[in-house]
Order: sequence, then C-alpha cells, then structure tokens
Amino acid sequence: MAPLLPSLVGYQPAWLRFDVLAGLSVWAVLVPESLAYATIAGVPPVVGLYAAIPALVLYAVFGTSRVVVVATMSATAALSASIVGMYATAGGDDFIAITAGLAIVTGILGIAAGLARMGFLANFISEPVLKGFVVGLALTIIAGQLPALFGVPKESGNFFEEIAGLIQNLPETNSATLAVGAASLVIVLGCRRWLPLLPGSPLAVLLGIAATTVLSLEDKGVEVVGTITAGLPTVGVPEGLGFEDYLALAGAATGVLLLGFVEGLGPAKSYAARDGYDIDPNRELIGLGAANLGAGLTSGMVVNGSLSKSAVNANSGARSQVSNLTVAALVVITLLFLTGIFETLPEATLAAVVIAAVIELVDVPSLMRLYRVWTGSLRHIYGWAARADFIAALAALSGVLVFDTLPGLFIGIAVSVLLLVFRSSRPEVATLARIATPETEQGVWVDAARHPDLPMRDDVIVVRVESALFFANADNVRQAIRDRITDSTIGVVLDAETTPAIDVTATEMLTQLAEELNRRGIRLVVAHGIGQVRDILRQAGADAAVLQSMYATVDEAVESFANRPEPPTASTEPD
Repeated sequence: MAPLLPSLVGYQPAWLRFDVLAGLSVWAVLVPESLAYATIAGVPPVVGLYAAIPALVLYAVFGTSRVVVVATMSATAALSASIVGMYATAGGDDFIAITAGLAIVTGILGIAAGLARMGFLANFISEPVLKGFVVGLALTIIAGQLPALFGVPKESGNFFEEIAGLIQNLPETNSATLAVGAASLVIVLGCRRWLPLLPGSPLAVLLGIAATTVLSLEDKGVEVVGTITAGLPTVGVPEGLGFEDYLALAGAATGVLLLGFVEGLGPAKSYAARDGYDIDPNRELIGLGAANLGAGLTSGMVVNGSLSKSAVNANSGARSQVSNLTVAALVVITLLFLTGIFETLPEATLAAVVIAAVIELVDVPSLMRLYRVWTGSLRHIYGWAARADFIAALAALSGVLVFDTLPGLFIGIAVSVLLLVFRSSRPEVATLARIATPETEQGVWVDAARHPDLPMRDDVIVVRVESALFFANADNVRQAIRDRITDSTIGVVLDAETTPAIDVTATEMLTQLAEELNRRGIRLVVAHGIGQVRDILRQAGADAAVLQSMYATVDEAVESFANRPEPPTASTEPD
C-alpha cells in the first residue's frame, strides 16, 4: 500500500508558495462553481460547498494525482438530478437526503472497487479515447457556460442543440452581462499569457464582485449567484433512508462512479505525463470513493475529478495536494464568514473563469497528430482502419457532443475495441527475403516489400505473421499464404519469431493448411517457434508433420528443401 498523502512524499518547502497561490485560484473558482453545480443537481446551492470540504481532504489523503481537484462537476451533478428525480420530488427534503445517499453508495462502491484492484479496467480505455473524451467534455462545458457569458437563456440538449439555442437567443444578449463576462475572460487569459505570476481567476472574481456593488450591475440585468446559507454542515447519514433505499441506488451509483472515475482519470493522467510521475488507478478509485463517502456523510452530493478546477490548479502552479488542502480550509472559512461576499458574484464572471480554465484542454493539435499517424503500408494492411487511434478519439469526442458524457465514453470504448479486433483479424503477412551478413553464419530475413532489390527463391516462400495467431485472424493468415503459392512452389517456411502466441483455432488451421499443401506436393515448415507456441501446438494435437517440421532458424528451414523433399525424420527443434 502506498503511503497516505502520496503527493507530499519528497515535499519541498519552496513548493508551499506555489501551492497556496494555486489553492487561492482554485478556491475562487470552486466556490461559485460548487454553488452552480448544486443547483444543477436540484439541491440548495450550499450543498455544493458541503461536499467540497471532505472531498478535497480525503482525495488528498488517498489519491495519487498532485493536481486533480475532486469536487462537484456538471456531468455528475446532472446525472445525480436525473437519478434522484426517479425517487423523490424536486425541492423536497427527501430529494436532498437521497442526493446525499447516492454519494454514500457511490463512495462505498468506489472503495470496494479500489480494494478489489479493479482499476485495471482503466487500461481498456486507450489514450486516444481519453483525449477525445476530454476534448468533447471541455467543449460541452464551454457550450454550457456561453449563455451565462452573454446573459441569454440556456437551452437544454446536447452540445449542438445548446450552440443552436445560443445563436437563436443572441438578439436577447444583455450588453452589461457580456461586458462583464468579456472583461473577466480577458483578465484571466491576459494574466495567464503576460502576467503568469498574477492569479487571474481570483482577480477576475474580486473585480466582478466589486463591479456589481459599485456599478449596481443587478439593476442592469446582470445575474448574480444569489443567497447562500452560512454555517458548517452536520455529519451523519441522511435521515429517512433505510438499507433498501441504499440498495436501490446501487445500480445507478455504479454509472456515477464510472463516469466520475474516467472523467477524473483523464486530466490525472494528462498532468501526470506532463510532470513525470505515475497514476495508480486502484488508489484513484479508493480516493474517489472516500471523497464521495465523505461528501454524502456531510449532507453533500456526488463528486469527481473536476476538469475545469484541475486545469486552474495546474495552470496556477500547484506542486502537490497541499493546494487542495488549502482550498478545503478556505471553503470552511467561506461557509463561516464569507458566504455574503459571493452572493453578488456575476454569473458571467463565473462563466468566464470556467471557460478560461478548460479552453486549453481543447487540444486540436493532439488530435491532428493522431490523424497523421498513418502510412501507405498501414493503409495497405488495415484499409480505412489505418487511422485507428484518430477514429477512436473522434468517436469519443463525437459521442460526448451528441449523446452526452457517459454514452460518449462508452461509444469511444466500443469503437476502440472494435478497431482492435478488426486490426487483429488482419495482421500483416510479410514475404521475406534474405540479406547475407558476413559477420555471422546466419542471414537476416527482412520484409521483401521494403527491400525490392533483394533476390528471392521461386520455389521456397518465406512468410512472417506479425501478430499472434488466433481465431480472429486464422482464416485471413491461411488465405494470405495460399495467395503467395505458385506452380513452382515446393515449400513454405513460416517464420514464427514475431508470433508470440497461438490458440486452438490457429493450430487447427496450420494442421489443415499443412495437409492441404502436402496434397499439392508442398511442405509447410516452421522456424523460430517460440516455446509457448510449441507447447500449444503439442497440447492442441497439431499434426505430427507440423511438429516435426520446426527449425531453429529460417536458414535451416530453407536449407531443408535442398535435398529432402520429404519431411525430416527427426526434429531439429531448439531446447
């Protein structure tokens, strides 16, 4: 078990200044965002702040990212509202209780999954899928914030429907709101570009609050956050919920956990790769579970790794989770003494801070790099699937924009798996030619297509399957070998050096192919048979001719055709 507070291992005093400043920046974003996301979840705004304190502390204790901020998020907040809405009436006390109960069940499932070491499931989500998912999520967040920036009504629906609604409502733009939002956006982006040591987000928030008071912006139609209840939350299980209620929430909580896990894992891995350390998915599950459990026990709501707040934290220079512990302390102070200040925060300023935080995550250059990972030879092998990584990323991105966050993730994963299966079913079967090497007695066998000047024998064909041999590609490999046979062929050498594994279906294919070729007077022999491949061939009952026609090198296999048209009587298989 890794130590608690892993981000503090090797902590240097010089980092404290960066962490505190980053904490101030995140606090300036987290407080108004938490208020807004609680409203999305259908609970009082202060519930978002209740959830933030234990979430920040407990993730810092168990999580492995140095900069990820675990708090309320729009996607899980919306999912929470739809789930709780099936069991309670919006606005009632039971709605608040079930919202907290959903967080508790999500937390218990997360801890159990982490202890069961189920973080490996994250390995099935490829980096391109995560990249497309993060870009799609960032675009969705931006689209959701633009109406507040312009002071127009927000339309529900997917990304495209929200953008269409924004365009339709542009004639209703409130000029004062747009001026506040644009000025806030310029302040945040300008500080990041030209004054990186100056925290732009807190500055924009403070100036927005001051402008509301001095210029009476509310009288000009500028929307503000509104009333916030002061005081710390009570600790304990929600009143009125029994065991059967928690059990009923388990299925929906699994979806919330998966969404929150992946949504937080994306930025966690991105920033870890940038800063040169590793993320432990199992510890991330435990950290996320503990954060949700704590949030539920303090009358809060579901939480997860926040894309926007993590971006603010990283861009503000955070070095460790000390920044998040700073935020937790500031949220306590806010609940006790400062709730009145944020009541006059313009929603346009909040929108500008969020947009500035996630805009850099719209990483179009990375998507273009995925598109450029393509060659003519790859297209020859895989056809349209040659750009598999780009297609998977685009599928995840499009899925998020069209069908929402969780369906978009599943679409990206499904497309990625289908492309993997498709490419695995069509491995490259290369015809080899020999390069003589004076330094050694054995020659080097290379892909003849890449060395068209090398001479090749007409009677003996040497092929190499650049993949494991299994049920999905067995027929394609057999056909590829058949297509290379001519009237002058007396033998086929299968170089198995790049074939790390074989299954029963492929074993049957080789046996049948050997028998088929033998009837045509052609022998099939194998060179460089890897140990586990030989073992499976034996245990699967491969034809004796196949087992006896295995050679240590391709040269030996080819030389076996010089004077012996019949299969060898003794195996020259290496130890």
